[in-house]
Amino acid sequence: MAKQKSDLSRAFSEDGANKTHVGGQALIEGVMMRGKYNWAVGVREPDGAIYEEQHDLSSGQAKNGWMYWPLVRGCRAMVESLVLGYKALEIAAIHAFNEDEEDAKDAAAKDLDAGGRAEVDCVEQSEPAKRDGVVEAASRADGQGGCMADGQMPASNEPAFSWKDDFGRPDTMIDALGAQRSLEVVSEPSQPSEAKAASAPAAEDDAVFGKKEMAVSMVLGLVMGVVLFIVAPAFITNLLVGEYDSNTLAWNVVDGILRVAVFVFYIWLIGRMSDIKRMFGYHGAEHKTIHCFEHGLPLTSENARQFPRLHVRCGTAFLIMVMIIAIFVYTITPLNGLISAWGVPDGAPKLVLVIVARIVLMPVIAGISYEITVRWAGSHPDNPLVKVVLWPGMQMQYLTTNEPDDGMLECAIAAMKQVLEREEQEAAKAAGAVEG
Repeated sequence: MAKQKSDLSRAFSEDGANKTHVGGQALIEGVMMRGKYNWAVGVREPDGAIYEEQHDLSSGQAKNGWMYWPLVRGCRAMVESLVLGYKALEIAAIHAFNEDEEDAKDAAAKDLDAGGRAEVDCVEQSEPAKRDGVVEAASRADGQGGCMADGQMPASNEPAFSWKDDFGRPDTMIDALGAQRSLEVVSEPSQPSEAKAASAPAAEDDAVFGKKEMAVSMVLGLVMGVVLFIVAPAFITNLLVGEYDSNTLAWNVVDGILRVAVFVFYIWLIGRMSDIKRMFGYHGAEHKTIHCFEHGLPLTSENARQFPRLHVRCGTAFLIMVMIIAIFVYTITPLNGLISAWGVPDGAPKLVLVIVARIVLMPVIAGISYEITVRWAGSHPDNPLVKVVLWPGMQMQYLTTNEPDDGMLECAIAAMKQVLEREEQEAAKAAGAVEG
């Protein structure tokens, strides 16, 4: 009996021939997919249906061609992934826990049932009341055991629980960034979706709720990210190694190792939460769906299920590469020259300058990392050097992905089909323009 290959080995050896730029992100009970011209979501609703929604991508327009220049496209991908990720999470949160309709149905059923019982109780209570000439006003006033004037039972003053009222879980929002992807080239036909769909304008009214919460969550997420992955490692490194300009190489190496360690521990820790475990399952569903398309198979749960949950062009590898590249960029940056020229004193002022320099250099690091992990490594998965470069990120995917069930795969496929349909429409328009 042949030894079964690991998902890591299969991710490299079974990489499909139809390399695609379509990528995505795991959401709360759903998946977002992004192509050249639009991004779309497929979210599992409480009643079991799949909610679909899509929006145009401004970066897909010809007038923004400069956004695809080398290095610039990496910064664009990072910023766009962050912004679109939060928008997609907002949509998912609204529809995955959209209990309004279910609550309304339950309330109506309860009202009918309670109304029927109340009417019977009122009729039964009316006879002794007539005989005794007594009206139990006190009972009605207290709302305990009495009937209201319209024959309905008194309503409870306690508000019904709603996910919307309690929306805004930073751990869920921040974690999703680890599931980001930004890849490359599509033109495969797709089957029309059978799930219920909604146009972007129609969803705008629903998306009104939660914008403030999303803004607050996004700001908190960015602040938390800066504190966890930049400020804290720099502060600890300063305590362990000493002043930055006294041993720059050792300082940057220790700082980089601490940053990676904090990131891995953070992913492992939140991965213990039940909600995050399901989100990581949707991350695996996204990868399997991409694999299925890249192998030219019809997008079905049965076909997608057979592929590994790891993918060589996953955004997790990009995040790890960012942290590794940062060590080299920070080391060669002539920060010591600025410290000497400006006469920055030791202690807090020097540490603040180092931290600010790290934040300012993030776009450059993101651009370089994108060119390595997405443009080069993603296009040459069989290259031995690529396997070495991507190995840390591929290992991280064991933490950020779980085996999905068929329901998760269906959501990923629904989102993927919306993107592919738009790709086909744009290709048809281009062909028509050439013929005309």
